[in-house]
Amino acid sequence: MELNARILLVEDNEANMDMLKRRLLKKGFEVITAVDGEEGIKKVEAESPDLVLMDVGLPGMDGWETTELIRATDSIKHIPVIALTAHAMAGDREKAKEVGCDDYETKPIDFPRLLEKMNSLLSRGPEK
Repeated sequence: MELNARILLVEDNEANMDMLKRRLLKKGFEVITAVDGEEGIKKVEAESPDLVLMDVGLPGMDGWETTELIRATDSIKHIPVIALTAHAMAGDREKAKEVGCDDYETKPIDFPRLLEKMNSLLSRGPEK
């Protein structure tokens, strides 16, 4: 694990955000949070996190659209994004790849599996 990696957690459900944030902090990550896509975009641009955990079921601009905007912005398009979804539908994994997500995880979160995915993306370094 990259110590002190900065993670942006974009999640509108307070209970989910709190649980995931506490678990990430315990593992040594620095955690920045956003509650919707618009705030997520602003935080990615301002904070330049090492990785984004993106809930896809956000109010307003959903996580798919938010990820597409990240990928369309030169200064932040290299930041890895893992899609998080509670409503795993057939085709969601493909949609995650289509919009530019680097990986995909279903809720309830299998935390050890999520950490493996995060560490894999963080260890490969920035692809600017």
